[in-house]
Amino acid sequence: MYDIEGSFDRQILALAKDRPTVIFTEAMDPRVVEAACYLTRFVRPVFLAREGDVRELAAKSLGHLDQNRIEFAFSESAFVDIQERGDLIESFAKECLNTGGCRGSARNIGEARRLAAEPGRFGIYAVRLGHADMVVGGARHEAKAFFRPMVDLLANRPIVVETGVFVLSDDHPEGYFPHNIVVFGDVGVNATMTPEVLAHVAVGTCAVARDLIPDEVLPEIHGAIISYSNRGSDEGPSPERIRKAMEIIPGLLAERIKMNRRYGTIQITGEVKMNVALSKRSAQLYGQGADDEWDGGTNVIIAPNLESGNLLYHLYSVRFPRAKKFPVLFGLGFRGVDLAMDCTPEDIRLAVKASVLRTHRFGRWIRTPKDTFFRRYRVLAVNPGSTSTKIAIYEGTQEAFSREIQHAREELAPYAGKKITEQLAFRKSEVERALKEAGTSITEIDAISGRGGLLRPIPHGTYAVGEAMVEDLRSGYGGDHASNLGGVIAYELAKQAGKPAFIVDPVVVDEAPDRVKITGIKAIRRKVISHALNQIATARRYAEENETFYEKVNVIVGHMGGGITIGAHHRGRYIDVNNGLDGEGPFTPERSGSLPVGALIALCFSGRYTQEELKRLNKGAGGLVDLLGTSDLREVERRVAEGDEWAATVFDAMAYQIGKWIASLVPAFEGEPVDQILLTGGMARSEALVAKIKGYTSAVPCGVTVYPGENEMAALVKGALRVLSGKERVREYAAKEEGA
Repeated sequence: MYDIEGSFDRQILALAKDRPTVIFTEAMDPRVVEAACYLTRFVRPVFLAREGDVRELAAKSLGHLDQNRIEFAFSESAFVDIQERGDLIESFAKECLNTGGCRGSARNIGEARRLAAEPGRFGIYAVRLGHADMVVGGARHEAKAFFRPMVDLLANRPIVVETGVFVLSDDHPEGYFPHNIVVFGDVGVNATMTPEVLAHVAVGTCAVARDLIPDEVLPEIHGAIISYSNRGSDEGPSPERIRKAMEIIPGLLAERIKMNRRYGTIQITGEVKMNVALSKRSAQLYGQGADDEWDGGTNVIIAPNLESGNLLYHLYSVRFPRAKKFPVLFGLGFRGVDLAMDCTPEDIRLAVKASVLRTHRFGRWIRTPKDTFFRRYRVLAVNPGSTSTKIAIYEGTQEAFSREIQHAREELAPYAGKKITEQLAFRKSEVERALKEAGTSITEIDAISGRGGLLRPIPHGTYAVGEAMVEDLRSGYGGDHASNLGGVIAYELAKQAGKPAFIVDPVVVDEAPDRVKITGIKAIRRKVISHALNQIATARRYAEENETFYEKVNVIVGHMGGGITIGAHHRGRYIDVNNGLDGEGPFTPERSGSLPVGALIALCFSGRYTQEELKRLNKGAGGLVDLLGTSDLREVERRVAEGDEWAATVFDAMAYQIGKWIASLVPAFEGEPVDQILLTGGMARSEALVAKIKGYTSAVPCGVTVYPGENEMAALVKGALRVLSGKERVREYAAKEEGA
């Protein structure tokens, strides 16, 4: 059977930049709640019920689901007690009266309020007025309470089409429909059937099929308008009416092709007998048309009346109970989903995903117009580097503005030989100038998140920047580094605007037990300094994509950039990682990596190098730089491709050492299985390197997921958002050693 849900998932994730807000009007239906628990990667669910009631329902009816999945879904959802949202009820009631949407059901504001407080209409008006993007109902609502007002209030076309999509199971006879995919459409939504209506229904149904099914699966969408009688009045489904519709269809198709060339793969044939359309064998036996050129292969069946459309839908539903089936509405701007009363949780998932895919496919949706149910906090991220300062403003999880402020050599010259925090006033003024040029100010920001610096060892999390932290950053407690400026700049900017300032997962995050730090020399104790921000953000991303929490997964993360750190993340704790700052671990483009101790001691006392030269070899001039004279992995790959055997040997050694270090962390999980190996950082873009690492770690019984790049700005913002939205408690930094 064709995996249509997997196809939807891949297509949505490839197209989506954000998740639309979807209102589930029947929040106390277990089927709906179960479906929503599998949709949080694609939508932001809003349940029209009290959270306690939905949780109680889940406890009673969804015991077969993983509790982690339920908890994660609820953490991503909003719960609305309609009676407590008098502001929205009042707004919806006024809209009802002002636009005639009440259709005589309400004669005054009181009656309009009563209508607006009904879950079905509440959800519909929420979408109409921009509080949400899509409304889902019909599993329990009668047509007059949901479907009809939804069409009245959300239609963006004069003709609305409801189609039924089927992916038939493998026990369906072969050869009837390509890939066993068939889409049914009829004119049932439209009160009067005319040639114009029939033409729009035919084109709309085929367009739905084209929107949902990739070209490589169905290169052509072949629609057929079925005919079963040579009789019938001019008002009924007569062959003459179909012929007139066929004259209109080419013009409608031409309009759609202007919108997207993919619609050029649609073909529609009229006056096809039902048995011919439904059976390739019948098509071969009876032919079609004057020249008998019809060869079957139909994947869209358009019925010219409601009765035959319903017959086909229910016939296939009963005959093939394992079929994947779901409805899709055409003509609502992808804003409504009408469920069948006998729907299953899978039917609901597929129907919602189909509409979400079409929402993204057309590219017009960017974000929910209003942030009523999911507030979009505005967060400024500040990430200082040695010669630049990156800034970005996010509205929720979407980047609204970004800039990398380059600091010229002459601008930095006055600070040569001084602590990095001496640049505070200069860097802060540059950030303010950039914001002013962008037309915004700190007063419009909800919070500022700065890159964390070399502080005292602390657990992972989002920390409020206060005086104790600023003092350690200014003094260079853990060393002098550009990242020390991040928290101080955030603090100074936030203080003058009365906003909170945070840092997120600084490089000194240390949750490792003593067994990680003890060495065979009493005077030497391992320190934990790593790419904690990207390490933890990558682990969180993997958890979220698997609809669970960071605290529920066991992953090994390999950050591969100018420095390489390999970290073990055990159910929400960062329990082991090599000290990337000192060059420990695999050798990297610029760092030596861990070295044979005896040989290193001998080299130190050989007189060949000074202490500073050795430090430089360890970090900056080691690794690929020392071995091949370049830190550019792309240059190394080019040499390998040209037959440079030494470059190939070094490239293989780097991959081997990364794989070896990954495998060495398996004991950190104390016998628990590792869920996944995650590769991230700039070098994760190298397909050849990733392939070698996968090969060297293939004995570890889990898969490998690749997240190229670092995306530090988004990680800083997400940490602040977790605190602002109440998902995470802010941590306080103390001017003393904090153990793991």
